[in-house]
Amino acid sequence: MNKRLEEAPKMIPNRICKGHLVPHEQSKSIQCCNDKDFCNLSLLPTYPERPTPETPGFGTPDNLPFTVLLTTITFCLTLVLLIVAIVFMKNRRKDVQRKFGLYGKGYTGEKYPQMEVHGPLVSLMEQSSGSGSGLPILVQRTISKQIQMVHSVGKGRYGEVWLAKWRGTKVAVKVFFTTEEQSWFRETEIYQTVLMRHENILGFIAADIKGTGSWTQMLLITDYHECGSLYDYLQDNCLDPSRLLLMAQSIASGLSHLHIEIYGTKGKPAIAHRDIKSKNILVKRNGECCIADFGLAVKYLSETKEIDVPPNVRSGTRRYMAPELLDKSMNVHNFEAHKMADMYAFALVMWELGRRCVTGDKLKGADEYAVPYYDCVPSDPSFEDMLQVVCVKKIRPQIPLRWEGEEVLQTLAKVMQECWHSNPDVRLTALRVKKTLAKLDTDTSIKIV
Repeated sequence: MNKRLEEAPKMIPNRICKGHLVPHEQSKSIQCCNDKDFCNLSLLPTYPERPTPETPGFGTPDNLPFTVLLTTITFCLTLVLLIVAIVFMKNRRKDVQRKFGLYGKGYTGEKYPQMEVHGPLVSLMEQSSGSGSGLPILVQRTISKQIQMVHSVGKGRYGEVWLAKWRGTKVAVKVFFTTEEQSWFRETEIYQTVLMRHENILGFIAADIKGTGSWTQMLLITDYHECGSLYDYLQDNCLDPSRLLLMAQSIASGLSHLHIEIYGTKGKPAIAHRDIKSKNILVKRNGECCIADFGLAVKYLSETKEIDVPPNVRSGTRRYMAPELLDKSMNVHNFEAHKMADMYAFALVMWELGRRCVTGDKLKGADEYAVPYYDCVPSDPSFEDMLQVVCVKKIRPQIPLRWEGEEVLQTLAKVMQECWHSNPDVRLTALRVKKTLAKLDTDTSIKIV
């Protein structure tokens, strides 16, 4: 035994004090055996397996109350938000209807649900109050519920226009986009203005809001003119001087009625259209025209000197904008300025009419249809494009030389040149243009006789 102890240091050369290494850099495994000395010299350490505790999930019994609570809260919040949204939409619809006057005093949507409206639309218009502001509200709502849509006839920036029928009578229904609520309100308000009805202004029939809490449809029902807009009509039809004069005179007559204020107990305020263009003018079967689309129109009452102008100064279609609108020099709170901007746009419409008028003894020589400034700006011009052409370069549509041989076109050229003048104060009024064209019509008739 003593011999072994003496030899042990020789067998383990590093047998010195290493207490400073505890705990050891490398794990040690201590195990005793009876086979021989130093039998555990190369023994590797072993680690007992320890079970890892599982994270409680949503489906485990320990976490079941939390899962139920979270699901219940989520469901309740969703239900509350849904109810709030439905209530908000319903209240908003009622507020809109109340604001826009679609509910008469004491009338609700459920009152008189089976009310019948008898007779054709023409007789209904004749039996109305005589104020020229359209049918009674309740009749309007009844008519709108009895409308049968036929097919779509066109789309615009505010909505879609449909051909529809009411008791066999063709009507036009303009369905506004939900984002264009203000445009629907403005147009409905303008159409229902006292003494608004005129032969050269699109005939208004009814307005209504239909739908449920989450779905709203804003309708505007008017007369239907199968010839379509002046823009579409001029694409395929040429005009002789007499038809040209009739169209131009009817547009001037409608615009004059808009611009003039009628005084009295039930007077009509002055109205500026602010978006005159060939697409907003309809052609009637008798060859006359009527003005439509009053989504941007403004009213002015001289007694209160108030004008309701939207915050957007640049109103209307860029191609037809007056110079003062393009360079922002226009005083938007001056109603006369809006009227003069209408006259500038009307001059461009007269130019479109003149291009499609035939001249000469054999009635030939009509130019192809073109929009104003077709040769100066792109198809969808920007404000900067129109500003450069109209204000900086002071370019106006070219008047063909062939117009000099036709008296109607000669007069039209003079009128339009005064109406599209850069200075708004120089432009002719709608009434002045109406009288000039009426005198020309009389002189032409005398010559023909």
